Amino acid sequence: MRGIFYIVTRKCRRKRLKEENVMSYSIKGTDITMTRGDTLKATITLTLNGEEYTPASGDSIRFAVKHQTKTADKSEYADASPLITKDIPTNTMTLTLSPSDTKSLGFGKYVYDIQVTFADGTVDTVIPEALFKLTPEVD
Repeated sequence: MRGIFYIVTRKCRRKRLKEENVMSYSIKGTDITMTRGDTLKATITLTLNGEEYTPASGDSIRFAVKHQTKTADKSEYADASPLITKDIPTNTMTLTLSPSDTKSLGFGKYVYDIQVTFADGTVDTVIPEALFKLTPEVD
């Protein structure tokens, strides 16, 4: 089972994820809801200026999740480092979350982003601060 992310960079000033409902997760807009301890596999498509972008040699893509809670002054997230960090292989463009990636996390709302680092060092956060929600499993 796979979801398909369609990502439009900020250069186009539009971002969206194709709505996808799969047994253990759903994607609506940029929001991801998944059952804790399940597997998520989503193929990433990058679009730059209306054209599909194929990553060049040296490009990298990263997915990161943090608690939704911010510090008292709301200047940054309370987590010093991400709870989940996954490199998305540029040859498959598939984000894979294994059961172990979420099993130890509490149920509730988190935030995630997806960031592209181009071979020339340019960084573009193509999905900034989107909702990542973990729902309970019955085990």
